Amino acid sequence: MKVANPINRAMLARIKACGEGWVFSPADFIDLGTRHAVDKALSRMAAGAAIRRIAWGLYDVPKQHPIVGTTAPSIDQVAKAIAGKDGTRLQPTGAYAANLLGLSDQVPAKVVFLTDGRSKRIQLGKLNIVLKQTSPRNMATAGTMSGLVIQALRYLGKAHVTDDTVKRLDRRLSADDRKQLLKDLAYAPAWIADIMRSLAQKA
Repeated sequence: MKVANPINRAMLARIKACGEGWVFSPADFIDLGTRHAVDKALSRMAAGAAIRRIAWGLYDVPKQHPIVGTTAPSIDQVAKAIAGKDGTRLQPTGAYAANLLGLSDQVPAKVVFLTDGRSKRIQLGKLNIVLKQTSPRNMATAGTMSGLVIQALRYLGKAHVTDDTVKRLDRRLSADDRKQLLKDLAYAPAWIADIMRSLAQKA
């Protein structure tokens, strides 16, 4: 691809440095030029197939698989890009939180994140990403292992959390994770707090 000016060159260099799979927005280049210049450069790159526009204001460098070809963007990468673009925090919930912890094999068609920003929906092919505005209390553990554990166990429900569930969680926790669980007991429902305390004390 022909790169016509310094802003384009700098943007392309950053994109190449981050590599395949990176999901980004204009906010990731605002230090390189004006928003108008950045938007124009991204549009040109997308038109030239150097990058892929996956949603309004979101782009990626698609990964290529030897069998299936071009792959869908990573949900985690999309979430990071949205948080960076909007200056907000996101907390995975439901089946996606359980999947991230290895408690469920289900790959949901709708992924819900709690956010301290505005509620919105983003359609990525067949995948529907929902950002749901919530209270500061629910966001207190966002981005931590505690937040993931709380949301995953809420999704499973008390009646469906077995000894095997707890053992799976136990295998995934580092020493720092266990310390974090103890710090965040107050943000969990009582039955989840009991599980978190038990996991923390297994260190």
